[in-house]
Amino acid sequence: MKSSPKQVIWLVTGSQELYGPGPLKQVAENSRVIARSLSAEKGIPMKVVFKSLLTTSEGVRALCLEANQSPECAGLVLWMHTFSPSRMWIGGLSLLRKPFAHLHTQFNRDLPWSEIDMDFMNLNQAAHGDREAGFLHARMRLPRKIVVGHWQDPEVIERLGAWMRVVRGWQDMQGARFARFGDNMRRVAVTEGNKVSAETLFGYQVDGYSVGDLVKEVNAVSDAEVNRLCADYADRYTMAPALRRGAKRHSSVREAARIELGLRAFLQKGNFKGFTTTFEDLHGLRQLPGLAVQRLMAEGYGFGAEGDWKTCALLRMMKVIGEGLGGGTSFMEDYTYHLDPSGSLVLGAHMLEICESIASGRPSLEVHPLGIGGKEDPARLVFSAPAGPALNASMIDLGNRFRLIVNEVDVVEPPAPLPKLPVARAIWKCRPDFKTACGAWIRAGGAHHTAFSYSVTAEHLRDFAEIAGIELVLIDQETRLSGLEKEIRWNEAYYHLAPIGRP
Repeated sequence: MKSSPKQVIWLVTGSQELYGPGPLKQVAENSRVIARSLSAEKGIPMKVVFKSLLTTSEGVRALCLEANQSPECAGLVLWMHTFSPSRMWIGGLSLLRKPFAHLHTQFNRDLPWSEIDMDFMNLNQAAHGDREAGFLHARMRLPRKIVVGHWQDPEVIERLGAWMRVVRGWQDMQGARFARFGDNMRRVAVTEGNKVSAETLFGYQVDGYSVGDLVKEVNAVSDAEVNRLCADYADRYTMAPALRRGAKRHSSVREAARIELGLRAFLQKGNFKGFTTTFEDLHGLRQLPGLAVQRLMAEGYGFGAEGDWKTCALLRMMKVIGEGLGGGTSFMEDYTYHLDPSGSLVLGAHMLEICESIASGRPSLEVHPLGIGGKEDPARLVFSAPAGPALNASMIDLGNRFRLIVNEVDVVEPPAPLPKLPVARAIWKCRPDFKTACGAWIRAGGAHHTAFSYSVTAEHLRDFAEIAGIELVLIDQETRLSGLEKEIRWNEAYYHLAPIGRP
């Protein structure tokens, strides 16, 4: 995967000079133990480094400024091991631009009932200090994640690990570049949006390029490169005899390989993390990029069809979050329904561009007519997605804010064979049920394009929304339309009054 640079999380502990050098030395040592222990946990995806024990306003301010400037620091975990008067944190936290989590824990798990004295009480005051810190964070309206429990508790480790994955995805967004070949599909509303607002809020930039810029790279690909990539196709995928080397339809596979090589070269030269295409702008290409898009997504690139740059950026971020976890993440579209009264299903697919990371088994490389775009028959990978829990996420621009809409789903095996459907697909049941989920999605304005994932969870996306300062609408097992409709109305007022994005 085209991944972000290695970064670390700083563990920062708060206290004050009142306790004297002995207790402060012990607090610092306890913090080092926690940082080392967290770093060794399998569920923690980033190294945790004990950075500092802070006891003064000047120290807090200096550390926050250092965090802002440090390319190494992805985020902070704050812990008030002993009582740290929170007014000393105002100056620093008002300047902090890195995400932070508030860890409400204490070094000891159990109280030493027969030995406990006031020295112990003074040394172990997270119950006191973290409440003081929590008030200030609330008073300053700071976005943060709160994790409660002993630092060795598996649930605490899991929740911190989830937040760190999101922090990694957030940092990957900062300065990310996404290329658009052509414009949005004509007259489509939901794929439009304000790129200036997106760059201001999320930190990534979206730039447009002529498809001719891509064609130039495609035409520069050598036959030897195409031969090598076609050999890789033959090893990795099931292919009909007519598509193999020397057969009558092999030229379609070769053209798909040439497009993939040219597209990859363009993305690498520009240091792009994702791209969009549209079948309405293919001048100079013989095929709509299908196989190329599927394989580049599997390498970690974001993608949006029909110029959908918001889904492209969201997909890239979700791929970074899910890196190393089971399952996969793909561009997706709710395409058609199975409206059986005993249980309705959604068939998700697209013209071509579904990522092979969600394939169940070995994909089949096939060439079929597309019937749209007026180009030659394109190559694509055909497969079904495996059964299991997943989610769909949609980022929309409402004009005054961005809204992230998430629906948890349960993917099922196809109820019957699909011998005539020449595209990759996933079939799912919506939570809590089809009518509620679709009604809620439409009420919230969810797009037809989504980022679909087996590895990214609702908790990950809730943490992302908190960091970015955007609205999240979650459609899950507990959703009721009446409650969701009220939530959306209340959110209109909240986001009209609240500051947008991070302070």
